Amino acid sequence: MNDEEPRSGPLADIRVIDLSTVIAGPQCARYFADFGADVIKVERPGVPDTSRNMGWINEADGNALWWKWVGRNKRCIELDLKGEIGKQALLKLIDNAHVLVENFRPGKLEALGLDPDTLVARNPKLVIVRVSGFGQTGPYRDKPGFASIAEALSGFAAINGSPADGPAPPPVALTDDVTGLAAAFAAMVALHSGVGQVVDVNLIESIAQMMGPLMSVYKQTGYLQPQMGSQLPYTVPRGSYKTRDDKWVVISASSDSVGRRVMALLGKGNDDRVQTFAGRIEHRDEVHKAMQTWVGEHTQAEVIDAFDKAQAAVAPVYTMADIDADPHYQYRKSFQEVDGITMQGLVARLSKTPGSIKWSGRAMGADTQDVANEFDLHLD
Repeated sequence: MNDEEPRSGPLADIRVIDLSTVIAGPQCARYFADFGADVIKVERPGVPDTSRNMGWINEADGNALWWKWVGRNKRCIELDLKGEIGKQALLKLIDNAHVLVENFRPGKLEALGLDPDTLVARNPKLVIVRVSGFGQTGPYRDKPGFASIAEALSGFAAINGSPADGPAPPPVALTDDVTGLAAAFAAMVALHSGVGQVVDVNLIESIAQMMGPLMSVYKQTGYLQPQMGSQLPYTVPRGSYKTRDDKWVVISASSDSVGRRVMALLGKGNDDRVQTFAGRIEHRDEVHKAMQTWVGEHTQAEVIDAFDKAQAAVAPVYTMADIDADPHYQYRKSFQEVDGITMQGLVARLSKTPGSIKWSGRAMGADTQDVANEFDLHLD
């Protein structure tokens, strides 16, 4: 380990064995690590986690920046789970663990002789977090699961984007990250129960949680939300608008009182048709066009100033460069430099028992010998 101080944080008494790869499962384990849990990342010798090679590479050590983030605060060891020596070493680790995170295809853990019943029999309070594309049961359980597939099947892609461009999966790993959060939350619930059990978390149901009441609306009325660009069906105006100086703002009239103030700003304060949610929705195209025209006649700074004075919701559309220069992000230390790499800080601030970031993702097998010595593992 590269931290010589005793492990600290609210989860310092929790040990997590991370067998998962790429993003969703590793993110689940990372949330534990960020708050002090001893997370031991297991990789097969010669078979690195895909996130080590995915996307942009950190020139200092040849690992991808994805890995430096999702692998942070974890100890890294190599074990060949297909061999008896590696399997026995893993079982010994599991005997001393509280959580096991895996995202093999359903049935693979059983094929390795590591089925949940066997593991919980050895460690009666073990929580086994199984992250998959479609869950451990059902007609799709054996299909390969990727975030883009879940985004298509969850209804997300159907409503995202604009009609001219067609259905659009998000341009970030949205479903993987949402699933990682869901898995970490569910694992903590299971730990709190004090009962060894399986936590079945999957991509498709995790992103479906983000769809709000759309299924309720469909079942009651048959309504299918169309692609609306940056607009929403239940609040008008809402969306992104281009300013006179070729910049962008996002505007949202999230309540009737805000909506009325925005209508007054657009010169429609005396138009009774657009003073309520229902009225603005009924006259959506007219309101949207009026907003486009008004914003297009003003600079970004002027739009923000006018909306701030009207106490209405507005924000400039930021790039990473804008975020990097923003005083609020700087004050909050929302991004932190770790081993020379800037990455997101902690997902939440705890006033009495905060988490911390001690190191970025480490080299394959960097902690194998230390872990072997600590747990008396026989790897030869």
